[in-house]
Amino acid sequence: METPSQAAVSAGLKKRTKSSSLASGENLAGWLFVSPMLIGVFVLVLLPILATIVLSFADWNFVQGWDGIDWVGFGNFEKLLHDDQFIRSVRNNFLFLFAVPIYMFISMVLAVIIDRHVYMKAYFKVAYFMPYISSIVAVAIVWQVLFQPSYGPINQLLKSLGIDNPPMWIADPKFALISIMMIVVWTSIGFNMIIYIAGLQSIPKDLYEAADIDGAGGWTKFTRITFPLLSPTSFFLLVTGVISTFKVFDIIAVMTQGGPIGSTSLMVWYLYDTAFVNLKVGYASSIAAVLFLFVLAITVGQWAAQKRWVNY
Repeated sequence: METPSQAAVSAGLKKRTKSSSLASGENLAGWLFVSPMLIGVFVLVLLPILATIVLSFADWNFVQGWDGIDWVGFGNFEKLLHDDQFIRSVRNNFLFLFAVPIYMFISMVLAVIIDRHVYMKAYFKVAYFMPYISSIVAVAIVWQVLFQPSYGPINQLLKSLGIDNPPMWIADPKFALISIMMIVVWTSIGFNMIIYIAGLQSIPKDLYEAADIDGAGGWTKFTRITFPLLSPTSFFLLVTGVISTFKVFDIIAVMTQGGPIGSTSLMVWYLYDTAFVNLKVGYASSIAAVLFLFVLAITVGQWAAQKRWVNY
């Protein structure tokens, strides 16, 4: 016969065993629920990343099968240093970065105007946001018509203003990249403007009322209140915008295919052309690895610099 103390210990052990089995059941159920997502992430994200890193050290044409893999170590990366097309793609990508501050500035100005000084705010939000959600193929066709050198509306307007030899735009190597940047600026303004409007609405109104009492003008309120308190929003848009410029592919594929004479070839397009046109999978993997390092280095640099200008 158990003593009262032994009975209490036995009851406690049974309770712990029951709670432990219940927790184990809950953990198993949780793993079963998230397992489809984890399997998808592993198969579609992690596995390709690992394969890319491994293949970047190989010279392989996948048409030859697995037996055609030739391990070259850092040979692909050494070859990149002397690849004129790759260096030009890198240069074009860094030039493309200037589109980010341009559309961020335009978006911020439009957000301030729409949020404070415009009626029918919903209409303007939708109007500016439409290019961002529109089909890139439709956008490309519209801009191809606008940029048409002979009878395009843009050049017709320039000729009516007295410019006899307007640019050839996407047909001119000197203006092709600028033309693509203009399209990206136009399509990106709406998204950035919506985010800025959300940031503006989170700024306490008391700050503006206090500034009015002190006699501050519109420019003072913008530089001392609006711009500093929008810095977290600007930081978010800057990081995502810079990353998105390194992923630009669709507009290039539809409009220029990297031409004319490689003037619009960005790193992702050159990667695609190397892997799926020239079938140099190993070399393309090394380009992807360098692209990842560029994005990582720039993002880490932005995170380190944000302490100096972002106000939380």
